[in-house]
Amino acid sequence: MDDTSKTAAGGCMCGAVRYEAVGDPLSTIYCHCTSCRKHTGAPVVALVGFKQAQVTFTPADRKIYQSSPGVGRGFCDQCGTPLTWEGDGGEHGPLIEILINTLDDPEAFIPQCHIHHAEKMSWFETDDTLPRYRVWHDDGDEPYL
Repeated sequence: MDDTSKTAAGGCMCGAVRYEAVGDPLSTIYCHCTSCRKHTGAPVVALVGFKQAQVTFTPADRKIYQSSPGVGRGFCDQCGTPLTWEGDGGEHGPLIEILINTLDDPEAFIPQCHIHHAEKMSWFETDDTLPRYRVWHDDGDEPYL
């Protein structure tokens, strides 16, 4: 099967915003950063990342909140569902990381590591053996746990 035949679809709670991502993701992660936690209200966020060109939104487009310089967070302006983290993916170009629980089949993408683990809630930990990175998994940071 070639990359263009693989799709991941999902959307917001009310259905006003739908998306489709075509091809293999670049990463599937748990993020513990303060910004992701604030955006979702969750103690940790599971995200699947794609190149921006792989993702389309229909029938309505998501709204973007600029949470910090160069970083946008997509959401539905009808029901408020948080949908994405969007920003510079370095050598990959612009990225869209989709919140896994907004996928029609969230079981299809299993996180491979934890990022920004140094920012995690002191009272929250997952029971897995995945590598944990203080910051990011592909910028030379070594797992510390």
